[in-house]
Amino acid sequence: TPICCKRSQQLSSRYRVGWHLLQAPLFFLLLGAIWEFSVHALDIRSYLLPPPSAVFQALWQSRALLWTEGLVTLEEVLWGFAWAVLVGIAISGLIYSAPIARRTIYPLVIALQGIPKVALAPLIIVWAGYGLLSKVIMVFLFALFPIVISTLGGLNSTPDHLTEHFRALRASPWFTFRHLRLPVALPYFLDGCKVALPLAVIGAVVGEFVGSSKGLGNLILFATSAGKTDLTFATLIAVTAISLILFSLIEVLERLVWWRSK
Repeated sequence: TPICCKRSQQLSSRYRVGWHLLQAPLFFLLLGAIWEFSVHALDIRSYLLPPPSAVFQALWQSRALLWTEGLVTLEEVLWGFAWAVLVGIAISGLIYSAPIARRTIYPLVIALQGIPKVALAPLIIVWAGYGLLSKVIMVFLFALFPIVISTLGGLNSTPDHLTEHFRALRASPWFTFRHLRLPVALPYFLDGCKVALPLAVIGAVVGEFVGSSKGLGNLILFATSAGKTDLTFATLIAVTAISLILFSLIEVLERLVWWRSK
């Protein structure tokens, strides 16, 4: 009957959604099982490659330490990323609206991106010290370029016929920017943020590598030097968790941009 067919289709759709949600966890469980089996079967020393069971044991035993150091790294990431967003939007708007800025500031941004950030880290430590500021600057440098390029691409993607329409209505430049260029550029900006956030976390860890007594990067150095490879992997999981959480928050914001698929 039609009712039975409809119910069966609903059940089939639910099973399909559930299976799609389970695919990623099952895949990682399979990788973990292969890893665990390989370590024991090949008799690999734990200081070279610990099994997942040892890594998760270290993760649980060091949860308080990882939480404390993770908050330090998270603070550095949030401050640096916030400044990268503010400065990136300002630079993008300036490059888009002023031809002289496109000829001067735009090449500077590209040149800055071409410099290895790891090479700049010691200089930044010398200039800004071992405190929070040097890590914020590192995060800022890692995250700035994707935001500038993506936002600028969004501003340049404004359809010509809509621009002509606003011009025909004699809309002011601010009105056109607010109601046309900004909505068009917003999805591109969010894409840039999705690229920039993992880079921001990397920037914070690199800054902590070079000069810091706190944070997950410093904990990785300590665990590696002490031969605690399981703690090193546990810290890497914490770093990855921060990246995934922040990335997911951007994806939630992205769903609010309802006109993205229009």
